[in-house]
Amino acid sequence: MIHQSIARLPLNLIGQCNMKLSCIVKWVATVITLGGALATALMYDPLNIYLLNLGAILFLWWGFLIKDKAMITVNAGLLTIYVIGLVIRV
Repeated sequence: MIHQSIARLPLNLIGQCNMKLSCIVKWVATVITLGGALATALMYDPLNIYLLNLGAILFLWWGFLIKDKAMITVNAGLLTIYVIGLVIRV
């Protein structure tokens, strides 16, 4: 019964992933970036910067995999900002 209800949903949680490299990179980057946000909220320095840097690197890689110029631009900019923060704080 529950399985039938889930099957009728238009998309599952991860969309149409099918375990492609780009999909795996996207979701690993998402989890790591959320971990970085949590570390920031809980004031775990410099762990937050390490996690946010890693998330930005993975999202940058994902942007190249899917050839999305906006994702590449945003994450290259974020990575630059995070690296500056890392150099200043550590």
